[in-house]
Amino acid sequence: MVLSECHSTIKVHPARYSFSFFVSPYQRDAAIWDTSLQQPFLEADNTDCLSYVHTEAVQAALAKYKERKMPMPSKRRSVLVHSSVETYTPPDTSSASEDEGSLRRQGRITSTPFQSHSNVEPWLNRVIQGSSTSSSASSTSSHPGGKPAAASNNHSAPPDVTTGLVEHLHHERPQVASVRGVPRGYNSSILETGDGVPVNSRVSSKIQQLLNTLKRPKRPPLKEFFVDDFEELLEVQQPDPNQPKPEGNQMNVLKGEPVGVVTNWPPSLLAALQRWGTTQPKAPCLTALDTTGKAVYTLTYGKLWSRSLKLAYTLLNKLTSRNEPLLKPGDRVALVFPNSDPVMFMVAFYGCLLAELIPVPIEVPLTRKDAGSQQIGFLLGSCGVTLALTTDACQKGLPKAQTGEVVTFKGWPRLIWFVIDGKHLAKPTKDWHPQLRDASAEIAYIEYKTSKEGSTVGITISHASMLAHCHALTQACGYSEAETLTNVLDFKRDAGLWHGVLTSVMNRMHVISIPYALMKVNPLSWIQKVCSYKARVAVVKSRDMHWSLLAQRDQRDVSLSSLRMLIVADGANPWSISSCDAFLNVFQSRGLRPEVICPCASSSEALTVAIRRPPELGGPPPGKAVLSMNCLSYGVIRVDTEEKLSVLTVQDVGQIMPGAKVCVVKVDGTPYLCKADEVGEICVNSGTTGMAYFGLLGITKNVFEAVPVTATGVPVSDQPFTRTGLLGFVGPDYLVFVVGKLDGLITVSGRRHNADDVVATALAVEPMKFVYRGRIAVFSVTVLHDDRIVLVAEQRPDASEEDSFQWMSRVLQAIDSIHQVGVYCLALVPANTLPKAPLGGIHISETKQRFLEGALHPCNVLMCPHTCVTNLPKPRQKQPDVGPASMIVGNLVAGKRIAQASGRDVTQLEDNDQARKVTQFLYLADVLQWRAQTTPDHPLFLLLNSKGTVASTASCMQLHKRAERVAVALIEKGRLNVGDHVALVYPPGVDLIATFYGCLYAGCIPITVRPPHPQNLATTLPTVKMIVEVSKSACILTTQVITKLLKSKEAAAAVDIKTWPTILDTDDMPKKKLANIFRPTSPDMLAYLDFSVSTTGILAGVKMSHAATSALCRSIKLQCELYPSRQIAICLDPYCGLGFALWCLCSVYSGHQSILVPPLELESNVSLWLSAVSQYKVRVTFCSYSVMEMCTKGLGTQTDMLRVINLSCVRTCMVVAEERPRIALTQSFSKLFKDLGLSARAVSTTFGCRVNVAICLQGTAGPDPTTVYVDMRALRHDRVRLVERGSPHSLPLMESGKVRVRAIFFPHSHTETKGPLGDSHLGEIWVSSPHNATGYYTVYGEEALHADHFTARLSFGDTQTIWARTGYLGFLRRTELTDASGERHDALYVVGSLDETLELRGMRYHPIDIETSVIRAHKSIAECAVFTWTNLLVVVVELEGSEQEALDLVALVTNVVLEEHYLIVGVVVIVDPGVIPINSRGEKQRMHLRDGFLADQLDPIYVAYNM
Repeated sequence: MVLSECHSTIKVHPARYSFSFFVSPYQRDAAIWDTSLQQPFLEADNTDCLSYVHTEAVQAALAKYKERKMPMPSKRRSVLVHSSVETYTPPDTSSASEDEGSLRRQGRITSTPFQSHSNVEPWLNRVIQGSSTSSSASSTSSHPGGKPAAASNNHSAPPDVTTGLVEHLHHERPQVASVRGVPRGYNSSILETGDGVPVNSRVSSKIQQLLNTLKRPKRPPLKEFFVDDFEELLEVQQPDPNQPKPEGNQMNVLKGEPVGVVTNWPPSLLAALQRWGTTQPKAPCLTALDTTGKAVYTLTYGKLWSRSLKLAYTLLNKLTSRNEPLLKPGDRVALVFPNSDPVMFMVAFYGCLLAELIPVPIEVPLTRKDAGSQQIGFLLGSCGVTLALTTDACQKGLPKAQTGEVVTFKGWPRLIWFVIDGKHLAKPTKDWHPQLRDASAEIAYIEYKTSKEGSTVGITISHASMLAHCHALTQACGYSEAETLTNVLDFKRDAGLWHGVLTSVMNRMHVISIPYALMKVNPLSWIQKVCSYKARVAVVKSRDMHWSLLAQRDQRDVSLSSLRMLIVADGANPWSISSCDAFLNVFQSRGLRPEVICPCASSSEALTVAIRRPPELGGPPPGKAVLSMNCLSYGVIRVDTEEKLSVLTVQDVGQIMPGAKVCVVKVDGTPYLCKADEVGEICVNSGTTGMAYFGLLGITKNVFEAVPVTATGVPVSDQPFTRTGLLGFVGPDYLVFVVGKLDGLITVSGRRHNADDVVATALAVEPMKFVYRGRIAVFSVTVLHDDRIVLVAEQRPDASEEDSFQWMSRVLQAIDSIHQVGVYCLALVPANTLPKAPLGGIHISETKQRFLEGALHPCNVLMCPHTCVTNLPKPRQKQPDVGPASMIVGNLVAGKRIAQASGRDVTQLEDNDQARKVTQFLYLADVLQWRAQTTPDHPLFLLLNSKGTVASTASCMQLHKRAERVAVALIEKGRLNVGDHVALVYPPGVDLIATFYGCLYAGCIPITVRPPHPQNLATTLPTVKMIVEVSKSACILTTQVITKLLKSKEAAAAVDIKTWPTILDTDDMPKKKLANIFRPTSPDMLAYLDFSVSTTGILAGVKMSHAATSALCRSIKLQCELYPSRQIAICLDPYCGLGFALWCLCSVYSGHQSILVPPLELESNVSLWLSAVSQYKVRVTFCSYSVMEMCTKGLGTQTDMLRVINLSCVRTCMVVAEERPRIALTQSFSKLFKDLGLSARAVSTTFGCRVNVAICLQGTAGPDPTTVYVDMRALRHDRVRLVERGSPHSLPLMESGKVRVRAIFFPHSHTETKGPLGDSHLGEIWVSSPHNATGYYTVYGEEALHADHFTARLSFGDTQTIWARTGYLGFLRRTELTDASGERHDALYVVGSLDETLELRGMRYHPIDIETSVIRAHKSIAECAVFTWTNLLVVVVELEGSEQEALDLVALVTNVVLEEHYLIVGVVVIVDPGVIPINSRGEKQRMHLRDGFLADQLDPIYVAYNM
């Protein structure tokens, strides 16, 4: 029946169970158990065996998993040291949380060699050597003064992975333009590793380990369904056709024995108190003990009566407010007494009853933020409590305000605190007597209860119920006068109150109250008191029995022979059976009789439900049931015969209470009666239950007024039943079995599991070595519409990382094996950090709250979403392609226009002579010469330094002269020919502009290159070298300082400095006049090369002809209304794209003055750009997102710096970007600087890309940019569905500016068919424009980028026009607005780059959407980037806060991505601020990040591999 090892010790009673099914005594007419239920109830002669069944089952289950190896999370050294060494505190003392920050990194410039930590345990060294983040990936490689340490990894690090530059203010992240692809012959050792990633990195092997683990079949297996509709439906778990179903007959209502008639039973509890107080005044009522176990005070019945009278009199007559009595009968009063003072509590309780006040006993609040304290405050507020009774000592210990009064705790009402020590009480007058009424339906007291969600409710108990309950307990337990009872429980509520304060007074018993503090010091104290006082009854919990077992070895002289009842108050708990068995096994030799152990079941709503009676009180022999855990999860009772591992052994909790009726009903929905072999919620109809939840009529009706019905819907009784919250069934001999509680119920995929059972399984995995036994919490969180199991335990300080991880893995496997359910998250926290319940247990709801808020601070965490989440939406099946003709016809039928938009015709006539003159020039060099002749002193450029002063200027003539000198140097010194390529390596400034025009004058092709960072040559110089080589530059023009840098020793360590082409220093060039300025033979000749690195790490050079360059300048001039009289401010990098065009080209063409603000200068003066805009009263300004972010973050708090700034002059502030507009950033920027005069409509975005750098520009005229909301789920399916703002899954998209070109849209999956799309359809943006680039000069990193990007034609319709493909997804929408020409305005919405998108589960995800969700998940997440590797989603988050919070983020990140995107995160990487590389435009370089992660170069704080 159970495990074979136990055969010898378990016997079946033939007299009771000799037939194949037995007949229930309360349902004689039907056999309820079928043959599969033969002999379910077993008795043990030597009960010790059963208590180890579970442990053996767990060990057997684990044996099956020996081979499985899970990837261990990687943890940075400092986190590791912190969590395992720093927090060592003995159990149950306060945690050393004050100096938790002591191990945080100070700037992290270098890594300390670990050997210096001489005091660290040797195991720590071992763990670190085995950890995946080796010291070779130390942070020195990315910080000043550090040498690249990657060499020790046995592979040369690719030059493309950059982790960081100098750590600046606001954690300025590295601005990298490094490249992933490498030219042939360039450091070829890298190419062998594939994709530029060293194959032998530890991270790769861990991911391989993870993939191997994930190859195991899920439970249950997922069917591969496909739906094409973007209404993503979550997989609904289909019921298993083979799942067990209840087969017994419907149960009947069970009736308890009748309540006995007692001749002199008092009419109320107070009448009993009066009787004993006056007739037996010297009889002992209660003995209180101190923490040494010494009896400090014995309260007699006489003293209890007289003091209660005094208190009642004082409360009613001596407490006044504005000459009115403070209290009137029926008012609620809080009782705030520590667990060590039962005497004062008893006086207060009975004093309130005598004064007809309603006591509300609560816990003593110790701090302003006690776990659950706020909820208690809400309860007191809803009960209208204004007075709290307490003792002098307790009042002194409460936290005080500066006035000396007790503080008002968070969420609490204002209370008057009244101390009830003798000196504060008045003696009643002779004529004052309390009214002792007969027990009525009036409220006697309110007991609080905290629900699973953490909300606290007050349960009202009437005087009649209180009396009836005392009567029923007296009969069930056979209490008699003057018996001695030892009470270990909390006397303020539950069984401790019912037995130790109420029923004891009814029967004039003597109670020995054992305080919790004494049990902590001496767990045997209760047994010693039973022995010394010859107590007949003891009320304990299984925890107390377990503790005493651990301490009993020293005590030989104790005897428990006096006990006739050992009431186990939590006998309904699944692990109480092992405590009972083990306790009996040890103490039977010391006089404990087996029949003395009496488990009971109770609930706050129904009070005592059932209790086992000793044989002398007529109780049947005890029963045990060995039940299949699998069947129980379906709510069915079956004896386990096959799978002996997953069994639950439960003991009975006796028979129901006298005078009660009990039935078992279905847990959910209408309370239908259960079948005899079905688990349900136990309901009680009796005069002893609670009445209601105070002030909560709705849930009161549901719980206290349930009407159980038969299968046909007929009520079983005309009286309501109370739901107990206990799950169980009724066995033979009226025995009640409880298998769980509603509060601990976790329903996963339709199967029910009990939190306590899961804890028991975890404890069976060698717990004592790694975690504390009593410090495990199991609860569920709802993620993706289903409950997910979370297990949190306190880790022992001496447990090593590796051991703890092994233990966690084994717990997962054990729970999977025994309960057939996956654990979603398993977290270990340092000792003593979980919130405590009043008597030492774990405050579950508070723990859950901390977990969900990211405030748990675990030191180890293991997430298993791959195993648990089986209800993801069905993956999408791609439909066969639809042809372009069908597309057009379909759109026409649907009444949609073809998505096509055109900008203004740039060939239209200009409005003045001078402007017309410019358009006659085909070449920029001609324009500069003409301006030098006609307006020689007109200022074109003005460069500002970080102090805001002018560093250099250039008028038309000055620029022309400098350009001539450069041209002479190129021809004479450089010996260059027409058409040679020249790399310009300059910091942002006028030199860069002058040398650019110098190249045009000499007929050379300029390429602007960002100079290497002097403190980070190792990662920035290889990119410079690569651009120089790839562009085939014959010469490098640069400054003296950079020349020295390129030839330095440090440079030699990064690149081969001997292979640089000619380097010309332009700092002191001879003043020579150029003989003749080169004039191109055709406008289609090459003007310059625009080299840039995409966010996916691909380096490409784009060819710009003279015609395209002029057209670009003309387009920008018209759109932004640029004239010689205008000033514009530019805060952009001048090396590529629109930034280069605005910095170097436009001023010369349009003649306006450009105020140049290098973005690098903002690092030392954040307000530089805005100050310049204000000072020069600029109307048009350009910036990048990184500049905008710097201003928003850096200036948000510095209001004094901003007083002098006035932005009311700004008409247009354009963000130059090659991405989807960042709405949140632009809005916060607008909002922040609104008070400085910035108009709300001024901020807009531009959009450009390689093929055309200015596709959209907002400009000064035209409608404001519009915002639409689209359904994010539809986008994943490449569709656009417009929704209302605030709709679920809505995503705001802002228009990218006024279209400057002719644009058309194609479904990118149909790019081969090349047919146009309709309005509001998502597709690839194609552009046709005179300022399109003419083609790629060269592409490294992806050879698939072909010329057809620039020369695409339609296969249908207009087949003559040549288009350039942008590689960006977007859609066009015709708005109601009109533009400057009076036409309806076409708004272009850019969704994202095709290269960046992630293809997962047949759908297309844009990284930015996932990243936005992740950043919202926790306040400490500063930045986030996602990428995929081997189909796993990797999320990298930057932690801006204490490293303590790092592991909190793992669960939050996993949750939010599951909830909002229906994706399972494979790896979560927590890094420092500034690690995610960005380029000069502020765009994340996700591919660099990926390569850095795989090459172990990020120095992460923590890497979690989700199972």
